[in-house]
Parts: sequence; structure tokens; C-alpha cells
Amino acid sequence: MTDVHPRSPSRAPAAPSRLARRRSRRRRAAVATAAGVALVAAMAAGTEVRSTEAAAQQAAAATFDPRAWAAENYPRQVEGITGSAVDLAQLLGEVAADPEAAGQRYGHKTGATSPYTYPVRTTGTAGAVQGTFVNLQVPGLPAGTIVRVQTGPAITGTAVRDATGTVEFGQFTNQVDYAAAGTALNDQVRSTVLDGLDPATLAGRQVEVVGAVSLLTPTSIAITPVQLDVAP
Repeated sequence: MTDVHPRSPSRAPAAPSRLARRRSRRRRAAVATAAGVALVAAMAAGTEVRSTEAAAQQAAAATFDPRAWAAENYPRQVEGITGSAVDLAQLLGEVAADPEAAGQRYGHKTGATSPYTYPVRTTGTAGAVQGTFVNLQVPGLPAGTIVRVQTGPAITGTAVRDATGTVEFGQFTNQVDYAAAGTALNDQVRSTVLDGLDPATLAGRQVEVVGAVSLLTPTSIAITPVQLDVAP
């Protein structure tokens, strides 16, 4: 007969030794540390670091006051325009002969595709009011040339801002502030030059004007005045 030996009872798994438990804790701590380092690195990669200058520019953008800026800078713009204003008839004659040469000599551009903006002066006889403009009959201009002077109440365009070449986009934080500066300068024109003026009373009177014009076309002149003298 074959002896049948009873099976030995199975043994329970041995409990981890103290050394094994220490090693396990160390592995878990190392994994947690690595995960923390990776998280910090990811946060740093997604964080925009701002220099002191950038922070100052951002603060300035948030507090830009176009009215205050215009009140400070408008007198300088007026001085620049009146000091370099070219006679309108002379300007249009030179534009007809060589527009680029005339532009470089008398005007300023805000961009490669922008028209030249000029400081000009002229004298003529006021005519009818058309909207926010009054027509001006100026002798000595090419036939078919229409000259108008902005009289408000709305003043449009950025000619006063652009005519001297001293106000540039780079001086502002963004396009919104740059545009707001031009609008605020127009507000200065309305309050300092046109305040109390009744355009309807100008018809038939001699008007001497110094101002700025963006020359989109030499046959249609729209002057934004910084000085306006009306004969009695």
C-alpha cells in the first residue's frame, strides 16, 4: 500500500519586516516629493513673469486719463501747428507737382499706408454751413478744390494729434489710449477755439484759420482749426 501522508497546513504570509516597512515609506515619500516638484514646475511654466516696467505700464494703462493728457499736451500741439503751418495754396501746388516730396517736407504720417497730415494756414470767405463744417472760399487754389473748416459740435479725425509728428503710438500702452488721446485733443479744440462760435453768422465774412488737415485727397480739404480769426 502506498502511504498517504497528511498535507501540512499552509502557512500565513509573513508580516513585512521593519526594514521593509521603512523602505516602503521612503518610496512613498519620494514619489510624493517628485509629484510636488512636477506640480510646482508646471505652475511656474504657466505663470507670466512681469517685469517692474511691464507692471508700471499696466498700471498706467488702467489709470490713463485722456482729458488730463490733452489738457497738458494741447498747448504744445497748437504751438507746433502754428509754428510750422504752410500756406494751403502753396502746399496744394507742391502736392500736385510731387506728393511724396511735399509730404516729407511739410507733413507727418502715422503709418506706411496712412495719408500725410499737415499743419496749414489759409484765409478765405466763409460760405454755407454743411453739418459740422463751414465752407471756405479760398482764392488761388486749383479749380474744383473744396475747403471746409470743422466748426462742431462734433469734431472728427485725428489731424490735431498727428500734424506735428510729436505724438506717436509708442507713447501709449495700447490703441484705445492712442485713439482716446486724439479725441481728447478734439475736445480741446471745441472748448478753446469754437466755444461760443455760431457758424451761421460766418457767411460772407473773412476767416483766417490755422489748423491741421489729413490730406486724403487734394481736392477735398477738411481743416481742424487750432486758431480761428473772423473779420468783423
